[in-house]
Amino acid sequence: MRAVVIANGELSVQNRQDPVPGPGDVVVAVRSAGLNAADLLQLRGFYPAPPGWPADIPGMELAGEVRVLGDGVKGLMIGQRVCAIVGGGAQATHCVVPAEHLLSVPGGIEITSAGGFAEGFTTAYDALITQGRLESGQRVLISGAAGGVGCCAVQIAHAWGAHVIAVTRDDRHHARLRLMGAHQTVTVEEVDQLEPVDVVLELVGAAHFEHAQRVLARAARVVIIGVGGGSRVELDLLKLMSSRVTLSGSTLRSRSREEKAAIARLVETALMPLWASSALHVPVAMSFPLDRVQEAYDAFGESGKFGKIILSTN
Repeated sequence: MRAVVIANGELSVQNRQDPVPGPGDVVVAVRSAGLNAADLLQLRGFYPAPPGWPADIPGMELAGEVRVLGDGVKGLMIGQRVCAIVGGGAQATHCVVPAEHLLSVPGGIEITSAGGFAEGFTTAYDALITQGRLESGQRVLISGAAGGVGCCAVQIAHAWGAHVIAVTRDDRHHARLRLMGAHQTVTVEEVDQLEPVDVVLELVGAAHFEHAQRVLARAARVVIIGVGGGSRVELDLLKLMSSRVTLSGSTLRSRSREEKAAIARLVETALMPLWASSALHVPVAMSFPLDRVQEAYDAFGESGKFGKIILSTN
């Protein structure tokens, strides 16, 4: 197989032996793989892959076709189109995936965009619905809304019947976010002027939450899943106490095989029908072939993009 490899903080594409599935695993022929913030952190040496996953091949989500079935795998067919989150190794032509983590890609969905579905929508669903307990009619504030996870979160919150407030660094993507389901679009500096919100999905970190903490409703829930804008912020603890605010954080990558399987089944039930009906979609900012991986990472690191950056193996 061919794979993106990290060595001494540099990216290259190398030939590697094809992976072999263990019991309960499959090998997926990868057609597309979404880039995520964790990939940049891993490149810089700050976010190693969990034990059992390729240490030097990045990539946390993929889409492709099942190529090899490991012992004991049932209910899957060779050639079946699938997508999944993985602990690493997605940015290659082949990747081993636990069979119970796979999601079937609906007919009619283009395989390039499917490579950006699993991580963004799974992360957003787990944070908004499972942890944030978002309900219809509630007000949700989503920071970094133009990014990959942010776009997914806006669509999920809209589908749940929430009042969606999308926050961005500037207003260049506000019209597209409204078309995607946002009821209000604001810049970070305008957050202070909002009416109280029931749920905050924090994708930026300190630069945004410095403002968001001022507009929390009673019994609000804050779920932190990104700190690119800083990881330290001064909190008014007395206000959090008196308002009975719940503050939590989350990552998916380090969760156990069983925990990820449970999340996959929740996403399968709740989101796959919406994806199949086009009520959800993956906005693709740019797509690059595997050999241009450095360009893809450079593009991901730039501000102002809308949606996902995708690597394609075709």
